[in-house]
Amino acid sequence: MSDFASRDTFGTPVVPGVAYGPVAWVRRPETPSTSAPALAEDQRDAEYERFQEAASVVSQRLAERAKKTIGTASDVLAMTSQLARDKGWQREVRKRIRKEGTPAVQATMAATDTFVALFKEAGGLMAERVTDICDVRDRVIAELEGLPEPGIPVLDHPVVLFADDLAPADTAGLNPDNVLGIATVLGGPTSHTSIIARQLGIPCIVAARDLEQIPHDTMVQLDGRTGRIEMDPDPEAAQEAVAADRTQRELAKSWQGPGRTRDGEPVQLLANIQDGEGARTAAGSQAEGVGLFRTELCFLGAASEPSVDQQADIYRPVFEAFPGRKVVVRTLDAGSDKPVAWASVPDEENPALGVRGLRTSGIDPNQLPHQVDAIAQAAAGREGETWVMAPMVSTVAEAKWFTDMARERGLVAGIMVEVPAVAILAEQFLSIVDFFSIGTNDLTQYTMAADRMNPNLATYTDPWQPGVLALIARTAEAGRKLGKPVGVCGEAAADPLLACVLHGMGITSLSMASSAIGAVGAQLSQVTGDQCREAAQAVIGAGSADDARAEARRVLGA
Repeated sequence: MSDFASRDTFGTPVVPGVAYGPVAWVRRPETPSTSAPALAEDQRDAEYERFQEAASVVSQRLAERAKKTIGTASDVLAMTSQLARDKGWQREVRKRIRKEGTPAVQATMAATDTFVALFKEAGGLMAERVTDICDVRDRVIAELEGLPEPGIPVLDHPVVLFADDLAPADTAGLNPDNVLGIATVLGGPTSHTSIIARQLGIPCIVAARDLEQIPHDTMVQLDGRTGRIEMDPDPEAAQEAVAADRTQRELAKSWQGPGRTRDGEPVQLLANIQDGEGARTAAGSQAEGVGLFRTELCFLGAASEPSVDQQADIYRPVFEAFPGRKVVVRTLDAGSDKPVAWASVPDEENPALGVRGLRTSGIDPNQLPHQVDAIAQAAAGREGETWVMAPMVSTVAEAKWFTDMARERGLVAGIMVEVPAVAILAEQFLSIVDFFSIGTNDLTQYTMAADRMNPNLATYTDPWQPGVLALIARTAEAGRKLGKPVGVCGEAAADPLLACVLHGMGITSLSMASSAIGAVGAQLSQVTGDQCREAAQAVIGAGSADDARAEARRVLGA
């Protein structure tokens, strides 16, 4: 056993659970040579057509995979499929083939390098797309060269998967029966790998230090609660830890809603969905309603704004899937990592801090009223209230403008709490709106001034950071004081331990991928409301995210 193998390594824990098994490394395909003889002019048009055909095949494959996948994984695959059709990327390839005579493989590589540099320079959520576009590049090149589609190899035995990073198409297709756990060198708590692994229930650690030094086939114990990876652990102790974790998982599978603590305090557990199909899937789960309908994901491929009637037809199936139950619709969160052609500013230097969410109203002041009209039209005649909320609200004036617009159409009006200014002035904002929904992914990024996709900053972009928890507690307290609901719809809601802390702070609803509801509901059912409140008090005084987790486990006995 090597000196390194006798030591533990640590990363950022993102999906709880214990895994024990041999390491299997996922390696990206070797990069072809960047140099090749120039094409004759009479070959160039045909070569570009060959590239277009390959890109189209890749896009179609990813889109088909998205249709067969549910929840966030479907959203991510759909966005990745659009990258293969991106006009800017294809324009760069065309220029190199037609003007310079570069063969399609090398042109694809060079064009991708250009976009990788742009994404990294932009930082923020755009940097998250580096892995995505490199994956698209590799798939297009494989298609051009007649090679098998790259990605995770066929696994004939259960493994703990290690990688520099996993592309969305790879992660979305993982089989939890064969993939016991995941650890990556890159990524953060809200990366695609983290989000999809959480949906699949696979223990996961990202931004793991020195991971590259752990050889293939090494036996490891991965603990997704603490972020610890132990090399060559005692087999009997490791198997006992896995058995205890399996018992908890079985409890999650058998849990039946509605959400409540052991002593009967209600905790509304809702689903995050992206379209009518996702809503129907969620309706078959333990979800009590929809806490986040991501409307922008319906329009990633639309070149122009659909009419009010067309939008209403898209929204209506979501309401039909949850008759008489709570449905919270988020208006377009376009921009940054979710570019919608008719509602985004292209080529922003820092898109995460740019024109996104409510701010796109400055591009077209009619766009948001049209969408709110469509939501009201789609919900007409349904039993119960329809809730609608705006993302990236930053000022009281914006909150009032949106609230007046929504109430005029008979809708319950709320806003996302993503910008720290809203949390700081929570009572002032809540005196205007009907409800809050905290988007912990962006609130964490903005509070900690840290790019959530930079692996070197993964410690900062952890929602367990005491500064972030303090803002959430402040926001929940404003809700209690004014008697208005405050929910959480970011990835933090899917963390069973953190869900207990959030309830203890006074959060009234938690929204997540429907596949995560069982684990959260099961954990809540094992603790009392007083334990949750004690845990909420304990984490606020913690000195770090790890200390906050440890304090919550101590109080909750988890």
